[in-house]
Amino acid sequence: MKFVDLRGPVRKGVEALVATLHHVLAAFGLAVLLFVAVNGTESWPRATSSNSPLGLGVGNEITDPAPPLDALGEQAAESRRQHALATYLARRYRVSEAATRDLVGAAYRAAELTDLDPLLILAVMAVESGMNPIAESSYGAKGLMQVVPRYHVERLAFHGGAETVLDPQTNIRVGAEILSDYIRSAGSLEAGLQMYNGAAEDSGSQYAQKVLAEQRLLSREVKKLPPVAGRPLKPGA
Repeated sequence: MKFVDLRGPVRKGVEALVATLHHVLAAFGLAVLLFVAVNGTESWPRATSSNSPLGLGVGNEITDPAPPLDALGEQAAESRRQHALATYLARRYRVSEAATRDLVGAAYRAAELTDLDPLLILAVMAVESGMNPIAESSYGAKGLMQVVPRYHVERLAFHGGAETVLDPQTNIRVGAEILSDYIRSAGSLEAGLQMYNGAAEDSGSQYAQKVLAEQRLLSREVKKLPPVAGRPLKPGA
């Protein structure tokens, strides 16, 4: 019996099949590229997720969020407001305007954390220290808001210890926290200010009236700024 060697024809057949598939796939890929070139990427589905960190639901396109125009206007107003306050305070108390801008910014940040009016915090700083970050009283009160370290050891420890009391950022933050606690404990702004000054028994509330008068003065400075996009600026907002 004669045996026919089929290895040659089979190999040639496989090679022909592979070559055909290669050409078919190449043609398909070219067709896809031509489709994308003609139609762009809009015909392709965009990735969506119901668990998107942007809060997008299924079927919504994932896009980079852009702040609304109103928010941009408010940010511009806030920046101008703080700059104007810094300029006013620097001139009035004869301190560096660059340094005062940092102090105003710190007061606004502390206000957000304590739910206080930033103009109130700035008023306390003005009355207590005349915006002098290294002011110190004979009683041991130190810094912009005249914090007494021995009475607030735990608060200062959170920020690095008693020596941080003269750091402007820490002093403003701790002073605002103390004032906020006193206002809440006393039940009113005026009574809280008197407690802050250690003069709770003063029936005339002289310290509180002095701080509130300074706050009103700062508020008038803010109101001198022109409105943004037809909306008036809100002092202490």
